[in-house]
Amino acid sequence: MNEVRRAVWSIDGNLPVADVHALDYFYNRSMARTSFTLVMLAIAGSMALLLGTIGLYGVIAYSVTQRTREIGIRIAVGAQQKELIGMFVRQGLLLAGAGVLCGIVVASAAMRLLRTLLFHVSPIDPLTYVFVCVGLIGTCALASYIPSRAASTVNPVEALRAE
Repeated sequence: MNEVRRAVWSIDGNLPVADVHALDYFYNRSMARTSFTLVMLAIAGSMALLLGTIGLYGVIAYSVTQRTREIGIRIAVGAQQKELIGMFVRQGLLLAGAGVLCGIVVASAAMRLLRTLLFHVSPIDPLTYVFVCVGLIGTCALASYIPSRAASTVNPVEALRAE
């Protein structure tokens, strides 16, 4: 800073040299609002994923409890544990697939509005969409698998007596 002050004062000694910073300082300050907005969008997206996963788990778990008699009958007739798990996981994946398709349509429309917030990323970045879709479907498969595994261990006699 002393060298900068001397260089400026050598040209004109009456110029005040105050609040001198590197270019990175001004760049970071100009990007602070955009960075904050992107962090808040990431937090909102993460919360949406968490709430969606919990909601899907709740729907599948509720579906399992409502179909206890059917599950008991299937087990009594000879259905295997893998078949029952597969049935509920397929149901969850069907819901996830519908959600992913709707999400892609909404996201591609919203990206046109959020284009100004993106840096070095295309608004319709296929790699990002693929990772997000695979992550969502994987999360939904896990959320479907957990209650279906519990359902496949139902005792058929108790399930039929409960109703």
